Amino acid sequence: MARIFDVVEYPSEMKDEIVHRFPEQGVADLRIGSQVIVRESQEVVFFRDGKALDVLGPGRHTISTANIPLLIDLIGKAFNNRTPFTAEVYYVSKKEFADQKWGTPQPIIVRNAGVGLGIALIQGFGTYSFQVKDSQQVVTQLVGAQGMYRMEDIESRLKAMLLSKLQDLLGETTGKKSVLDLIGLTEEVGAGVRAKAQDDFAAIGLTLKSFYIANLKPSDKSAEELRAMGMLDMNTYTQLQAADALRDAAKNPSGGAGLTAGIGAGMGLGNVISESLKNTGKSSATPENIPAGIPSVMTPAEAANILRVSEEDVLAAIADSSLKARKIGNAYRISKEALEDFLKG
Repeated sequence: MARIFDVVEYPSEMKDEIVHRFPEQGVADLRIGSQVIVRESQEVVFFRDGKALDVLGPGRHTISTANIPLLIDLIGKAFNNRTPFTAEVYYVSKKEFADQKWGTPQPIIVRNAGVGLGIALIQGFGTYSFQVKDSQQVVTQLVGAQGMYRMEDIESRLKAMLLSKLQDLLGETTGKKSVLDLIGLTEEVGAGVRAKAQDDFAAIGLTLKSFYIANLKPSDKSAEELRAMGMLDMNTYTQLQAADALRDAAKNPSGGAGLTAGIGAGMGLGNVISESLKNTGKSSATPENIPAGIPSVMTPAEAANILRVSEEDVLAAIADSSLKARKIGNAYRISKEALEDFLKG
């Protein structure tokens, strides 16, 4: 025999739950006179046959024609006013889901006219918060027949919406402001993203309460990663790799990250390479000006220049293990000894 619920409640704080169905499996058997308890920061939505009927706010409610007329009217027609009857009961959290994290998984490409390569790569992170605005719409559009709907179920979708608006706004802003100016406008940019995203949140029954940018900074992506993104042509890429190798050879403790970080900020390529050569005593880093003899450490491009072959040929030799190389991140470095062994066959 089915259980009849005389009291319906969900006392959980719903810390990371947006919606919880009562009961989680099946439907609730109710009767006229059953009590429905709704706590502060909750709302209850009644469903039957996939149709949302009534919404109850905080308080203790007795099921009657007065407070859920749509449900009772439907039940009366279907059951000739007999009880018990079945319905789906959804508890919806109306609290603000605060301190949700967002970040740029990949750098955002923006214009930086008249500076360096004419582009800049920006990364950022921060927090946002949202709240359910329309409980009935949330259950209808997002939850479906699920027993519960948690923050993790919608997190990726919300972040995608926010990052799309951020990228759009950064593109508009850098058309008028420089990248350095942009980094100082985090509050204004955050407010702009919040305004742009409101319609998208409202379309699924939510409201975006806040969007904060904790940090905007130039990307520190490596030359290999920038090339994979289509950001560098072969000539620029080869120069950066050569400059990286020269810095490595000089054993500069700051490493090569400053090179591509400079490109990310929109610095001129010549300035970036010149900066990398301050401790090497050389004024140029193009393959044509590599010193005579074999350097102690080389990039594939430098090895190709020494061997008088294409860089692709060197990478192929590394791939088939005939040329030994050490992989650091996404880049390869070849020692002088490894190249000499390769030449000996």
